[in-house]
Amino acid sequence: LPLVSIIAPCYNAASFISQAIESVLAQLFGNWEMLIVDDCSSDDSLVIIQKYAEQDSRIGIKEAKGRYIAFLDSDDMWLPNKLSDQLKVFEKSEVAIVFSNYE
Repeated sequence: LPLVSIIAPCYNAASFISQAIESVLAQLFGNWEMLIVDDCSSDDSLVIIQKYAEQDSRIGIKEAKGRYIAFLDSDDMWLPNKLSDQLKVFEKSEVAIVFSNYE
């Protein structure tokens, strides 16, 4: 399975970041790494991120290793089938970018 690198920028997102991370943890496709880039938040964002990183080694702040890169804003959430549906598009056609609508 291909590795998907999820890039999530974060700045003072303590009230949202847990939901964003939880939506990634709930993905039906599980071969991912989540790289959360904290931009010197002055709230508890970093503490929350570190707690998740301690519980799941796929979450952290390091260099991306995935074949695909997915961006997730810290105040957004994904439906569980987001990655699996988008990867199907890559497998069926020769495209470089896949995006989706939002609710």
